[in-house]
Amino acid sequence: MSRTEPAEGEAPDGPACRIRADQPATTWSGGTPGALSAAQPSRAFCRPPRAERPLSPRSAALPAADRATPDDGISKSGNTPELDREDVGQGDALVIAAGDGQGVVVDAGPDPRLVDDCLTELGVSRIPLVVLTHFHADHVRGLPGVLDGRQVAAVQTTGLQEPPEQAEFVRRTVAAARIPVLRAVAGERRRIGPLDWQVLWPPPPPPPPPPVVWPLVSMPLPLPLPPEPNDASVTMLVRAAGGVSLLLLGDLEPPAQQALLRAHPDLPAVDVLKVAHHGSARQDAELLERVRPRLALVSAGRDNSYGHPAPRTVAALDDGGAAVLSTAEHGAIAVTAGEHGLRAVPRGPPTAP
Repeated sequence: MSRTEPAEGEAPDGPACRIRADQPATTWSGGTPGALSAAQPSRAFCRPPRAERPLSPRSAALPAADRATPDDGISKSGNTPELDREDVGQGDALVIAAGDGQGVVVDAGPDPRLVDDCLTELGVSRIPLVVLTHFHADHVRGLPGVLDGRQVAAVQTTGLQEPPEQAEFVRRTVAAARIPVLRAVAGERRRIGPLDWQVLWPPPPPPPPPPVVWPLVSMPLPLPLPPEPNDASVTMLVRAAGGVSLLLLGDLEPPAQQALLRAHPDLPAVDVLKVAHHGSARQDAELLERVRPRLALVSAGRDNSYGHPAPRTVAALDDGGAAVLSTAEHGAIAVTAGEHGLRAVPRGPPTAP
């Protein structure tokens, strides 16, 4: 999230589904690695993952599948989540499974206790990488809870050190733990266990000016680093275990969403979208149409004063064929991929305001 923004004057809309909290707890302490998850069990939404393809914004976008449909008969035994959308209140935290007891953490939420509890519940003891998409407090203040008692190999951040007090908080916290800090820039590719991802945004810093040569010719200008923290959010295109494709947008606002599309004109459709900026009303319609997610996940606090997720954002995603789930209504959400396709399992009720 960001600077203080006025309430949007709209009550949050939840997905068109009833939640049933009768599923067993989920851990990553063993078994098949999963892709993402977020905290307490419930009804599942099923749909087949998109066909596996090279992880690149230049891959051909596949046709969108039919809308996800509820499946009340889900059995979670032996099926661990690929991804966990944590319930950290009005903030952001997400864990992507990276093998037995390991997870890549994207953002840490505002409260160390909440994110620590989520990681403990999942059995995550080793973290190859923590990605902090930008330095707003609702994304970074929980960092001590991520680091506490876990082996963390590195922390990666955006290049814009704003707001400065939160950037300094991260620097102090990471330095005290003696963990290296990396800078994320567009074009970077990584593979950790079953995960493969590419950083799409923010753009790299401009190179130093070349020596003057004659005759002078015009050169394309590099994209500048966005001046606003939200628009400098680290944005990642991920393929997780089971071939599940994810687009993680941080808190990008429409100007940066549009710039992202211009920089990656062949951005593919994805299975799962982490909706930008807690599902606020400020979404670029062309981007939503381009990525056509099967499942849209929103991180927002219960009864938050911003009206997140905005009803018009939920409606736009729903009209595009996505199942929309929000931590504001359902608490943490686990996403799995297996023989029955892609399943999102709300594990509510929400625990954090």
